[in-house]
Parts: sequence; C-alpha cells; structure tokens
Amino acid sequence: MGPPPGSPRTVSPGVRNEGFISRRKFVHDNEVETVVKLAVLHDFLETIGGGERVALTLAKHLGADLITTDFDPAILQRLDMAGVNVISLGPLARRPPLKQIDASWKFARARLDDYDFHFLVGNWAHYAAKRHHPNVYYCLTPTRAFFDQRQAVLSRFSWTGRLAARAWIGMQSRLERRSIRHCDDVIAISETVRARIRRSYGRDAKVIHPPVATSRFRFRELGDFWLAVSRLYPEKRIELQLEVFRRLPAERLVLVGGHARGDMAERYVARLRPPPNVTLLGEIPDERLADLYARCRGFLTTAVDEDFGITPVEAMAAGKCVLATDEGGYRETVVDGKTGFLLPPDPDRFAAKIRELDDSTLRAMKDDCAARASEFDESDFIQKMWAASG
Repeated sequence: MGPPPGSPRTVSPGVRNEGFISRRKFVHDNEVETVVKLAVLHDFLETIGGGERVALTLAKHLGADLITTDFDPAILQRLDMAGVNVISLGPLARRPPLKQIDASWKFARARLDDYDFHFLVGNWAHYAAKRHHPNVYYCLTPTRAFFDQRQAVLSRFSWTGRLAARAWIGMQSRLERRSIRHCDDVIAISETVRARIRRSYGRDAKVIHPPVATSRFRFRELGDFWLAVSRLYPEKRIELQLEVFRRLPAERLVLVGGHARGDMAERYVARLRPPPNVTLLGEIPDERLADLYARCRGFLTTAVDEDFGITPVEAMAAGKCVLATDEGGYRETVVDGKTGFLLPPDPDRFAAKIRELDDSTLRAMKDDCAARASEFDESDFIQKMWAASG
C-alpha cells in the first residue's frame, strides 16, 4: 500500500531518483512539444514563513516537484497547496546545529537526475548546486547568523558555548561561500539582500521580489485589534511589539506565527511575557489569516533589517496601514506616510503613532495600500522565475 495522499515520498541521500513521476511543463517550439521537468529544492517545510510560501508558490505554478527534508503535510492544507508534489530527502536531527549540518549534508549528497532545471530556495538547499545543473539560487538572504548578525548570535551564548559557536560559524560560513560558487545564477529577493550577497559572497545578483497572492486579501472593516504576523525569532523583535502594547492597555494586538521545532527559538519564546492585551495564536490556516487582515485596525512589523517582508505587503493588499521599523526591505515596500509609517525600533514611537491614528486617517490610506501591494503580485514573480529557467 502506498503512502496516504499528501504524504511526502522519501528518498535517501545519495540514491538516484529513478522512477520519479514528476510534474511536467510542455513547451511548444516550432510545433515540437518538449517536456521540461522542474524541481524546487527548499530546506525544510515545518513551519509557515516567507521562504516556505516562495517554494510552494514556485512548485504550484510551475508544475515542479518540491524537494525538501523535514515536512509537515498539514502545511499544504493550511496554505491551500494540496496539489503540490513533495519529495522528502528524509528527516533531520532535531537539535541545532546538527539539524542545519544534516540538512546541508542531505542536499549535498542528493542525486536528482530526473530534472531539466533546479530552483534552489533557502539557506541549505544550495548545497545541491554542485551536482545539479542548470540551476538558479533564489536567495532569501545569506545566512545571517554567519554574516551580518554573527555578533548578535554569539552574544546569546555562554562563554564556553560562544567558543563552540564561533568555530562552527567560521567553518560553515566558508562552506556556504564555497557552495554558492556552484550556483549558475543568483537572484535576490530585494535590494537589501542583493547588498548582503555582494558583501558576503562577492558576487552580484538580480532582484525579483517574492510572490504575494494579493487577490486573496480584502478590506472588510477597521476592527478593534492590531495584527502582527511573524516567525517567533529574536531577529523579529517580538519583545518590541509586546512593549508597544504594554504602553497601550486600551489597544489589542493579535500575533500570528510559530517557529520550527528543535531550534534556539524555543528558549526565546519561553522568555516572552506578553501582556494581557496581546494574544498569541500560533500558526493558523490561510483562510483565517486573510480574515484577520480584513478585520484588523492596522499591521505591525518590527524585524531587524528585514530581508523583504511579505506580510506587510499582504496587509497593504487588505487596505491596512503598516507600521514598520525603518530599515531593510520595509523601505522597499512601505511608502512612508502614504501606505504606512517607518519608525525607529522604539516602543514609545510606535505607541505614539498608534495613539495618533484615527479611523478617518486609516480609511484614507486604504486605496493607496491596495495599489502599492498590487505591484508585488505573484503573477509577476511567476513570469520572471519561469523566464529564469530558460
């Protein structure tokens, strides 16, 4: 008996994937029908974030197989991606950094000979580049713990832990640079990430913004709560959001998002102390999330030098004002004073802006928000990525 519907097919690293039945694209050239078989490789599918949405959107719209490691089949239902064919290279070790080392090792040893083109997405899937050509690396960001956030990450360890972490980061950053040399082309998700690629890898990249399914979002009302949608990681500055609403006991914040099992975020989340007016929902189905966007008062996002930021674009697609930290990819999407406000990472400044925004101001921004979001619609992404595959 075969696996149940929605279950991933498991392939051992180092074993060739003969017999795969892949999705196929038919290209007509001079009336000759050519079969083009595509693969999307992504680190793991355990939680819902921007990278997971990018990989699944590519696989869905280009008819590609999605090849990953750890995989939660429920994600496909939550994101309405049940038709995507997922192939697993097998489960990973649970604890960092063994999990990350295991992922890079599985991709490096994989043999995926059934495909004509390979899209590599994430921080570990690019280790498959050496053996899988032609390829393009869609870079969400160079691994920030190895490069621009290295010191911040090391500061979270004890003295002895810092020694081990520094050794691992030093080794892994060198391996990452070496792996990227095998990528035929590199595409950045934003100008912010493009600049990091230059600094970290010493090569240039073109920019294709990630996909946002803007048609899924609608303005319904200005509700009685603010919304934040984020992975629960230190670089997302969740504690800043909590401090903002500690200063606003009459306002409410609903925070949607989770984190991958077995990573250091578990300790971070355990230390968070949300005030009574903040509700943590965890991960929820896309339909419910779209409803929260439609009914919230506005949107809050506070990451450190965000790579791009899909969720503020989703909020704008729902006609909602975005309050974001004035840095990173937010500067590429939020039009300050027109579709939202770019603020310093100061809870007092965020709290003051929320007090200042009345219903008439928020409603007046609705059309500009929706128009701005339409510039990042997924149709443009799909067209450009299909062109990148030749």
